[in-house]
Amino acid sequence: MSPQGQPGEAARLTQQLLDAGYSRKQVGEILGRNSSLVSQFFTKGKGASLVPALDAAVRAVQGGIRDVDDLRGIAASHTTRRRTKGGKTARVRVKEQIETPGNSRLARAGRQHIASGASRLRPVIDNTAAVDGKIAFTVRARKRDYVHSAGRMADSPGLKRNVVQRRDGTEERAYGGAPAPGWEAGLDAREWQQRVQAAGGDVTAAVRGWLVETGRIHPDANITNLEIRGWKPN
Repeated sequence: MSPQGQPGEAARLTQQLLDAGYSRKQVGEILGRNSSLVSQFFTKGKGASLVPALDAAVRAVQGGIRDVDDLRGIAASHTTRRRTKGGKTARVRVKEQIETPGNSRLARAGRQHIASGASRLRPVIDNTAAVDGKIAFTVRARKRDYVHSAGRMADSPGLKRNVVQRRDGTEERAYGGAPAPGWEAGLDAREWQQRVQAAGGDVTAAVRGWLVETGRIHPDANITNLEIRGWKPN
């Protein structure tokens, strides 16, 4: 809760979703909470535990994802799990692949799946390229593996709000989102399809290669998590 019940980061991020055209009810659906709690972000300063989920949803919207169900799946992976009556962590299933026909696609891969080739990532790029769409992605790596500090124009570009710092010393950084309101978001999916093909079908290798090529990470960097988002602009 914010000091003296004043609106805090949760309210600020929620306002960005409201400004993007979502209602408080829809924000609640994205977070898996009711609209009454969302209202309390503004009136009572609540929602601190939901800031990572809200930030992820805002980044996804900036990257072109609009569907509430898609955003719910993205936010769920950043939401602190609820506890059962016995005090144990409640089990929550999060979709690793999401597709809305004619709208958007998303897939994510963790350390284990990346090590085995992260096959679920490539269809997002291929299917998006087929409709001449755009992609964006979020990379998680050790903070020291990044060349630039968070928020530098040479990195993401200059959007520190698209950075999530983790307790284990890693950071999530998003690439391909709109750098400012009114700017076009997304990277050309057809170009990325060619990059993936050149990397032998390994999406993670293609992303790492691009990040090294553009001076964003060090050549020996290890990507632990990768999320690919694809959409067809209106």
